[in-house]
Amino acid sequence: MQVLVIGGTRFIGAHAVRRLHDAGAHVTVSHRGTSRNPVLPVGIEHVLDAGAAYPITAFPDRLRRDWDVVVHMTAMGEADTQAAVATFQGRAGRLVLVSSCDVYRAYGRLTKAEPGPPDPVPLTEDAPLRSVPYPYRGMEAQLGAFARDYDKVLAEAAVRNAAGLDWTILRLPKVYGPEDNGDLATVYGFAAVPHWRWTHGHVANVAAAIARAATHPKARNAVFNVGERERPTMGERLARLPARSGEPPVPPPFDFGQDLVLDTTRIRKALGYAEIVDEAAAMAALCTAAGRS
Repeated sequence: MQVLVIGGTRFIGAHAVRRLHDAGAHVTVSHRGTSRNPVLPVGIEHVLDAGAAYPITAFPDRLRRDWDVVVHMTAMGEADTQAAVATFQGRAGRLVLVSSCDVYRAYGRLTKAEPGPPDPVPLTEDAPLRSVPYPYRGMEAQLGAFARDYDKVLAEAAVRNAAGLDWTILRLPKVYGPEDNGDLATVYGFAAVPHWRWTHGHVANVAAAIARAATHPKARNAVFNVGERERPTMGERLARLPARSGEPPVPPPFDFGQDLVLDTTRIRKALGYAEIVDEAAAMAALCTAAGRS
């Protein structure tokens, strides 16, 4: 199987590349050449595009060839997703879009961008999506210039509306691992709201889900939530982790009556996905490693 991964050198992408490679795929990674991740296996093909920057709206000629699967890790919004669709229509058997749980209306309820009562959880893939676009516009100084036009709702629509191109959409949870979110700031940072729930996923498990969906025939033209099976509250998570001294951080001014919890039944039943590392043990191991450093 010939698989192209766009943006596969950092964190989730690098782990997904390794999973695909270990499963027997011939993996090509397209990137800027600024990251050399030790997670990446030796022997994969690299296509460097030093001029690539978000949004990526043009691709090197070396990528304009036939692929069984194209996994797009870095499609942020409408323009770059449409560019990928235009490039790989007729060339790719399937385009896999890595999306986010921030597409759901529940995210808008949480951030108070979309007034209304909390949406029921867990959120299935058929739960309502946001109607207010560009959830991070105005946060360019903190997040980067890409935040202005970031909107995975628009990215998903561009893929689903593509004629003659099969697709798969994966909506990710909050991902953590040694390379990113390793301090579990997205857990400890919400100690003041112990009742609140937010689906997480260890990077190894999320990468395994991406690799499975990218290569599974039943994932064609389907949307899947990705994340842990169990859905503990922040208080329940923290009860299993070492306590930290001092006052808990002040959380963002969200409506914490809205949980952000994903139902991952579909990917488990349809594709036979299962975690490769225990989530609770993985969080505890990160804390242990941090304590030794």
